[in-house]
Amino acid sequence: MIRRLVHRRAWLPRRVRIAVALVCGALALLGLAGPGTQGSEGAAATKLDAAEGPVGSSTGAPPDQGLVREGRRLFVDNCSSCHGQFARGIPDRGPSLYGAGAQSADFYLRTGRMPLPEPEAQPSRKEPVLTEGQIRALVAYVATLGGPPIPEVDIAEGDIAQGQSLFAENCSACHQILARGGIVTRGVVPDLLGEVTPLDVAEAVDIGPYVMPTFPWLSDEQVNSIARYVEYADDPIDAGGWGIGHLGPIPEGMVTWLLALSALILATRLIGERTAP
Repeated sequence: MIRRLVHRRAWLPRRVRIAVALVCGALALLGLAGPGTQGSEGAAATKLDAAEGPVGSSTGAPPDQGLVREGRRLFVDNCSSCHGQFARGIPDRGPSLYGAGAQSADFYLRTGRMPLPEPEAQPSRKEPVLTEGQIRALVAYVATLGGPPIPEVDIAEGDIAQGQSLFAENCSACHQILARGGIVTRGVVPDLLGEVTPLDVAEAVDIGPYVMPTFPWLSDEQVNSIARYVEYADDPIDAGGWGIGHLGPIPEGMVTWLLALSALILATRLIGERTAP
């Protein structure tokens, strides 16, 4: 067949022969490059998905691969029962961690809220069960799954007055105006005193842990102000007088009424006159 074509190609016009040659060359390139490339990319993607998920730090810096591998091992041992072997989540147990970022992992692990003893438990602050090095490794691994990095917060750039106003508007309904915590329908609202750091505040504002909403409209400057006010609320200045333990407006009002009522009864007793029987 080929010999026949060779003998007959002289019969074809030159333009036709050039066109045929170009078409054959293009088909040959597609046959060599197309299927092979597609197969290798598919295999690489499958291998990557079965190993550690997409590689890449949310901060843009190249991740420490040794730290990521250690984080992957710790994840399988401590987190996969709820979040799945490949961090894609398990229904009714734990969410997918794709897009959670280093910020979320740092907050939950550093404050001891994770790992949970059981999926239904409310994540509450406690002593971390992992060491600082283990937490860094887990955070590095979760960061490769995409999402926001650990935020930077500087309370020196914040304003206490602005922070109090923002806290009263956005946070006090649950945490009380002096961040003493409280109770909501679906859980206990923690106080923000003592061990809570400005970084905790900044991360929680963006993450919205448990039933807490997120506040995407707050700027970095406003978050700095809120964090500064929360730090101030840990030991506020009682320039107005007796702080009554900073119990909050309702209990403080009750104490005021009880004291006032007692004073009125005593005053009435002292100035009143007994009537003759």
